[in-house]
Amino acid sequence: MRRVSLGWVCALLVCFSSSASAQPWPDKAVDFIVPFAPGGPVDTTARITTQALAQLWKVPTVIENKAGAGGILGAQAAVKSAPDGYHFFFGAIHHSILPALKPNLSYDVQKDLVPVGLVARFPIVLVVNPSLPVKSVSDLIAYAKANPNKLSYSSSGTGGGTHLAGEIFDSLAGTKMQHIPYKGSAPAMQDLVAGQVQVMFADAPSAIPFIKAGKIRALAVGNPEPSTFFPDLPTIAQSGLAGYEAYSWTGLLAPVGTSQAVIDRVNADLVKVLADPKTAEALKVAGAEPAPDSPSQFQIFLSAEIKKWGDVIRSAHITVDE
Repeated sequence: MRRVSLGWVCALLVCFSSSASAQPWPDKAVDFIVPFAPGGPVDTTARITTQALAQLWKVPTVIENKAGAGGILGAQAAVKSAPDGYHFFFGAIHHSILPALKPNLSYDVQKDLVPVGLVARFPIVLVVNPSLPVKSVSDLIAYAKANPNKLSYSSSGTGGGTHLAGEIFDSLAGTKMQHIPYKGSAPAMQDLVAGQVQVMFADAPSAIPFIKAGKIRALAVGNPEPSTFFPDLPTIAQSGLAGYEAYSWTGLLAPVGTSQAVIDRVNADLVKVLADPKTAEALKVAGAEPAPDSPSQFQIFLSAEIKKWGDVIRSAHITVDE
């Protein structure tokens, strides 16, 4: 009988054990926390994107809506999630604003979460009530300077993206418009249409129906480059306010400690599905522009957003009740 050395037997057992335990990723459902209620732009974008990922991965993707406190509750839940490669978080512009707006947060978005990749941008468009005698950004600036403190702009709430977009405008243009906060984009838009306020830095989904109906006039977009939603509109920066950049966004993050290999895999697949024409069109219908990048690019972007909005909040002395 041929003898088999004990060493060879042990080596074979180790190899068998390793191959049996090395499960392919993903081999079960992947969870995604969305820090807002169902139906909003971030939630809709998350559902479109994760459905495409589910088809690619051939495992279910599960959306958990953990809304509350302007995105804080969802972020807190994400930070406490297991860093096992099966838990992710759809962060948003709110999470770059909150560190300056609420310095006593129980988490640090840059230390407790790691970037996977930017997902989409939601253009902000500068719109006015048609009764206002302006048809361009330069017209608006000239009118505001000739009529100090007479113009007001609505927003979806103090400290939100549509509010801070107006603060940046005033700062760069040397104007002073009165900010009127509302509880959401819908009532803010309703009062613009009714003429109770004259100006709004609106998110694209809220503005598009009213622009098409001729109930408001669009002047420019806050994107760094022309928007696919408004191809005929210039950017605010192109219209005389060099350096102006304001738009909403959502990006994917994971709990700190998540495997870099998994993060790289998810990023590669995210870039792949966002480039798919079917997914891109679905996002466009939802008012989102696909904006894929790498984990390192998203980290640089997030850091820049935190600094930018922090500077705006401090210079404008913006505070909210804790």
